[in-house]
Amino acid sequence: MHAAEVDQALALPPDEALDVLARLPEGQWFERKSGRVDPKDLAIPLVALANAEGGCVVVGLYDGTVDGVPPARVNALRQAAQDFTRPVVRARVEEIRLSDDRCVLLLRVDPGEAVHETAKGDVYLRIGDESRRLGFAQRQELEYDRGSAPFDGTRARVGVDELDPIEVGAYQQAIGSSSPDAMLRARGLLTRDREPTVAAYLLFARSPQMLFPNAHVRVLRYTDVDRGTGARLSLDDDADIRCEGSIPQQIDRAAHEIERLLYRRRALSASGRFEASGIVPRDAWLEGLVNAVLHRSYSMVGDHVRVEIFPDRVEISSPGRFPGIVNPDRPLDISRYARNPRIARVCSDLGIAQELGEGIRRMFDEMRSRGLTDPVYTQTQSGVRLVLSSLDMLPEEIADQLSPGARQVLDVLRSSGRPLGTGQVEEAARIARPTAIRHLQKLQELGVVVWEGQSPKDPRAVWRIS
Repeated sequence: MHAAEVDQALALPPDEALDVLARLPEGQWFERKSGRVDPKDLAIPLVALANAEGGCVVVGLYDGTVDGVPPARVNALRQAAQDFTRPVVRARVEEIRLSDDRCVLLLRVDPGEAVHETAKGDVYLRIGDESRRLGFAQRQELEYDRGSAPFDGTRARVGVDELDPIEVGAYQQAIGSSSPDAMLRARGLLTRDREPTVAAYLLFARSPQMLFPNAHVRVLRYTDVDRGTGARLSLDDDADIRCEGSIPQQIDRAAHEIERLLYRRRALSASGRFEASGIVPRDAWLEGLVNAVLHRSYSMVGDHVRVEIFPDRVEISSPGRFPGIVNPDRPLDISRYARNPRIARVCSDLGIAQELGEGIRRMFDEMRSRGLTDPVYTQTQSGVRLVLSSLDMLPEEIADQLSPGARQVLDVLRSSGRPLGTGQVEEAARIARPTAIRHLQKLQELGVVVWEGQSPKDPRAVWRIS
C-alpha cells in the first residue's frame, strides 16, 4: 500500500473513513489495533514505526469492524508513548468520535532521532506489516546507524516560500490533505518553528542544487567495456548528462536519459518476434536508480549519484555506505531501513517507490526472468555500487558446484567489466592469494572463466569470464 492511502481515507466523512481504514491492508506505515489493546502492547508498534520511517496506528478497529475505544481507556492509550517508550516516541493523537461515547484514536508517529525501546527494554523495527523485535547484534547496529538524527529531518535554513507552490499543491492533492501546511507537518517536512526540513527542500524546492550542488544524477555512456583514462577515455560524445531539479524531477529525467542511451540487442520477445530491447530490463535499472536517489547520503558533499552505461552492463553508484544492519553480500535478506525516512515516505505517496525489500526482490526477478546474472552490490569506503550485467546466468548444474567463496570471486570478475590478474582478484575480493587461486581454478575447471597468459609466471596474465 502507499502511505497516502491512509490520508486519503481520513479526508472522507467519518463513517466512510473508518470503513476504508478497516479494510486497508496493514503495511510499512500503517497498523490497526483493537480498542481493547493494552497500552504496553500499543507501545510496540509505536517504537517500531519510530525506529523506521514513522507512520500511523489506528486504535479502535479490529477484524474489519469498528470496536472503538471506551471513554475510560482513552487517556491511558493517549499516554502510551509517554508511559511505555524510551526515549518518548513523538506521536500526535487525533480522535474520530463515534455515535456513542466511544471513539477511534489515530496516532501519527514521527521518525525517531534515536533508537527507541519499550519500557521492558525491547527494540522493534517496522519491516513490511510486522513490528519485528531486534536481537542484540541488530540492535547494536541500529544504534550505531542512528547515532544522530536522520539528516533529511534537519533544518534546511530556508523559508517556506523557497518551496514550489505548484509541486506542494500537487502533493497535497495526492494525499488528500486539507492544507499545504497540514500536509507538510503530517510528513515531518516542517520543523517545530515552521521551517522546511532538508527533505522538504530536496523534494519541493525549485532548484535544490542551490544549497546541495551534488544533489543530482549524472548519466554517462561509454563506448567500451572499460572506462579508460586520458586519451583512451571511452566516454561517448554528448553522453554525459546531469539531471537536476527536485528529487522526483531528477528520477524522471534520469530515467528518460537512461532509456535513450541504453545499449540494445535483438532478442526473441513475448510476441514471438525478434525485437530490439535494452541489455538490462527497464524495471531492474529503474529500481536501482530510485533506490540510489532515495537512500543516498545527502549529508556527504563532493559526490553525486552516477549511472554509467557500458556495452555489457549498467553501473549505479551512490554516496553513503549501507547501514550496519544491511549485509551487501546477501541483498535479498536486506531488512527495510531508510537513511532518509521522510524522503522515502513522500516518494511512496507519489508512487515513485515501494518497500525497499520488495524492490530489490523485483530487481532480481527481472534479471532472472531474462536469464541474466544476479545484480551485484559492492561497498566502497564511501558509497555503494550496483552492477546490472547483461551476462547470462550460470546453468543450475554449475551454480550448485560453486562455494560461496567461488561465487564471490565470480562476482568480482563480473562487476569489474574487464579481465583481472590474480592479484587484482585477491585485492578486490579481500582474500588470501592461495584462496583466490583455488577459487579461480575451480571456476576454470567448470568452464566459467578462462586464463590468458604466455606462461605460468607471466605478470600480465589475466582471468576473464568465459
